[in-house]
Amino acid sequence: MGAITNDWLQPLEAEFRKPYYAKLYQTIKEEYGRRVIYPDAGDIFNAFEFTPLSKVKVVILGQDPYHNAGQAHGLCFSVKPDVEIPPSLVNIYQELHDDLGCYIPNNGYLKKWADQGVLLLNTVLTVRAHQANSHRGIGWEEFTDAAIRATNELDRPVVYILWGTPARSKKVMLNNPKHLILEAPHPSPLSASRGFFGSRPFSKANEYLVKNGEEPIDWQIENI
Repeated sequence: MGAITNDWLQPLEAEFRKPYYAKLYQTIKEEYGRRVIYPDAGDIFNAFEFTPLSKVKVVILGQDPYHNAGQAHGLCFSVKPDVEIPPSLVNIYQELHDDLGCYIPNNGYLKKWADQGVLLLNTVLTVRAHQANSHRGIGWEEFTDAAIRATNELDRPVVYILWGTPARSKKVMLNNPKHLILEAPHPSPLSASRGFFGSRPFSKANEYLVKNGEEPIDWQIENI
């Protein structure tokens, strides 16, 4: 299992000493030893590694990692460059095209967003191969809730993009008046037509950042 080494360590350090985390760590260690688990153990904390707390401008919450081979690499909705773009991300790209005119790229690698301050955080950080939600309830939610609380305490503008019921359930934790919360149905093919399409989260996020003196996000993912 990777380690958190940047400025996320201070607000999350107390979590590592709690009983639930000791149990979570042991469970994860056993799971990686016995089964195929995604992402690779060294990629579990990539959302924190790629987007230091001091750089966070936007938070996008996902549920749990993709569960097919080669997809997950620690950022919600993102896949490695040579992997087929999953259906939810196809819909995200369609909304991005309709919202800001960005062309639809040939890959689903979202690290460019993370590097600009978009925290791409799943609420559960690991999953068994081909078993969606298989690590729900083993302790990750408590850990990622602590990370969400740390972003809520930031004394500057942050935009939260909450897609789908699990992400929207975190709204009760977000009470900072400097922050903006954008909600919509999940971008999956099952629900995207119920209000995700046309929600314009990317332009709204940038408008809020600019209005508050922050640099906007360049949402265009380039072709590889």
